[in-house]
Amino acid sequence: MPIGGDFLVIGSGIAGLRAAISLAEAGRVVILTKANPQESNTGYAQGGIAAAVGADDSPELHASDTMAAGDGLCAPEAVRALTEEGPRYVRELLDWGAAFDRAADGQPALGREAAHTVRRVLHAHDATGREIARVLGKKVSAHPNVTICDDALVMELVTTASGECAGAAFVERDGKTLQRVEAQRTLIATGGAGQVYRETTNPPIATGDGIAMAFEAGARVADLEFVQFHPTVLSAGDAPRFLLSEALRGEGARLINDAGEPFMTRYEPAGDLASRDLVARAIVKEVARTGAPVYLTMAHLDGAYIRKRFPTIVEVCRAAGFDLTTDRVPVSPAAHYMMGGVETDLHGRTSVPRLFAAGEVACTGVHGANRLASNSLLEGLVFGARAAVAMQGAVVTAALTGSPGDPIDDYAGPGDDPTPAGIRELMWRHVGLVRTADGLRTAVSHLREWRATGRRGLSSAPDDRERRRLASLATVGFLIARAALRREETRGGHFRADFPDRDDIHFKKHFADVRRL
Repeated sequence: MPIGGDFLVIGSGIAGLRAAISLAEAGRVVILTKANPQESNTGYAQGGIAAAVGADDSPELHASDTMAAGDGLCAPEAVRALTEEGPRYVRELLDWGAAFDRAADGQPALGREAAHTVRRVLHAHDATGREIARVLGKKVSAHPNVTICDDALVMELVTTASGECAGAAFVERDGKTLQRVEAQRTLIATGGAGQVYRETTNPPIATGDGIAMAFEAGARVADLEFVQFHPTVLSAGDAPRFLLSEALRGEGARLINDAGEPFMTRYEPAGDLASRDLVARAIVKEVARTGAPVYLTMAHLDGAYIRKRFPTIVEVCRAAGFDLTTDRVPVSPAAHYMMGGVETDLHGRTSVPRLFAAGEVACTGVHGANRLASNSLLEGLVFGARAAVAMQGAVVTAALTGSPGDPIDDYAGPGDDPTPAGIRELMWRHVGLVRTADGLRTAVSHLREWRATGRRGLSSAPDDRERRRLASLATVGFLIARAALRREETRGGHFRADFPDRDDIHFKKHFADVRRL
């Protein structure tokens, strides 16, 4: 028997939980989650949540910083929604008991991160995402209208003969039983796809399932060439890759080379507080120039304050053999965030009727070509809430603006059986921080074949979790590589060594992909 609900939410990060809180007041809600909120990208968000709540700040100033970071591609109406509505939803979190750090006057302590002109980042030490997930999860769990299915891997969206979304099929905890949820409205809030790369800050569950299943169901995807590589990730031998928050540099940390010299002003006037795409590329250039690693240092700062402000990062560094307060810590870039995703309007509507998307899985255009630090949690709150309102209304198909490319056909010749490790290595080598036409063509060719192989395998074994993972990685990897090959310029998170300049005449626009059904 299928599970029934008025609303289906796929994912348990900030966007999905915030939407569920509103939806539960209007009907029965089913949440399908791979794991628990702490294992979502929300739970891994360290730095904080940006909002114009300070006395020297305003939504207009926040919007200006967001637009500047987005490198000419932010959708102004999406940015206005984010920055104008953001303070309301942050205060809502405070009312619900979010334990953000406080200043001496009792008001939320505000941090500064790269590319912000003022301090506007609220934080809970260095585990802000986990604190927000705790608050939202508590409210959701307590609501009688919400049913949460843990360890439920969604295999595909269910669509009607007329192309509307009617729910989803998922594999239950036992790993064998294929179950269905039927719903009047479905929200995809599955987060990002960092695991498509060999080096990433994302948890193991971030395999792009939401983007892949929405695309296979006929939804348009857009801006997938724009992948944000976080510049400062712990890079020490076999130690796990771990994000060293941008808030460290906001509090005065410096990037230095092997000789101990600060080097960022050699490449960027803003130095260590330049935007993430610029810092990441500067690190690559400095490593190429010196032939040696680069490091993050806080040795010139107050060690007691660092230990209090960043307890989690201090402990992770200690476990890897470094004292964050005195040692130089080796860092390198890693895949961190998807600016593109399932194309939506400002209310979460996709091109498939009754299917919505919010959070990192979605593409509203709010981040443009490069996300401003700490806008991701805010995006989940604002657009999760907006999607919940729209999901309670009439069925309306989104009017989307991305310029569609050629429809993707599913033909692929015979090829080697893909593996997740092979896909991740290929993506890191050819579709990573530095891209060229030759490398991208190689990636597209392999990934087209691997995507077809993965989909065939999934069709023959619809309850095979590993096949779902492989099919998602191959599909999302193919879409990223194809989009990166099409955009013959450098902009934001997309760097083409063979087209190193920004080209507003030909490429100041969004591109969408659509599958031929």
